Amino acid sequence: MFADSHVHLAGADFDDDRAAVVARAREAGCRAIICIGESIEAAARAARLAEEYPGLVRFTAGVHPHEASDWTPTSARQLAEFIAAGAVAIGECGLDYHYDHSPRDRQRQVFDAQLDLAAATGRPVVVHSRAAEDDTIAALRSAAAAGVRGVLHCYAGSAALGEAAMQAGWFVSFSGVITFKRFDDDALIREIPAGRWLVESDAPYLAPVPYRGRRNEPAHVRLTLAKVAAVRGLSMQAAGAESFAATARCFDLRMPEAADTPAAVPTLSQAD
Repeated sequence: MFADSHVHLAGADFDDDRAAVVARAREAGCRAIICIGESIEAAARAARLAEEYPGLVRFTAGVHPHEASDWTPTSARQLAEFIAAGAVAIGECGLDYHYDHSPRDRQRQVFDAQLDLAAATGRPVVVHSRAAEDDTIAALRSAAAAGVRGVLHCYAGSAALGEAAMQAGWFVSFSGVITFKRFDDDALIREIPAGRWLVESDAPYLAPVPYRGRRNEPAHVRLTLAKVAAVRGLSMQAAGAESFAATARCFDLRMPEAADTPAAVPTLSQAD
């Protein structure tokens, strides 16, 4: 049993065979899928997917740093509406100074706005950070002081960023990157405390070996989990249970029969 803590399952890459992808995930042992809404439009699609697969798929709503230039005065309200409709987290949000698809000052403003929303709503944040370590650590510490919890997704270092996350009580999520030949920091996997690490596909991206270069999907998370289990000296059963429990704590997952009746999911027309 395992959870895929980060997947773009509502994206166009899965339009032709999404049901088959979900079936393969279940067959592989996946019992929870966190479908990422990295924009207002993506969040609307992810919300509909969560309605289609109740109890298996949960959704998030946020604005990715690549899309920070699209943030408008109504974006925070739109995200709040998704939270009311059952979004389990805010994100994917954060900072990306590698591609700089949006100006860095704009990225920081939009990231701060989403951290403020997380503080106001009690939802965790799903954080993307690339080539922006110092600013991410500063934002993380400030957010944690305000009671915000979250997860660093696709974590592969550095140790300083991971340490900041651990000090803040956050989680980190390992992706297929840790199976790549160029990844040579198994010590990093061992150093994250028990109960504070998740696993993810980030599908359709970052397929683990031996599927690297192909479209990724949630079923392949088993391969990432196997790498973590081997490095940490755990059985697959123990590793799956530990990561699943951490995912449930991070996102406050509840079984469907214990959940409140969700509010109406905003439509794309409402989100525009």
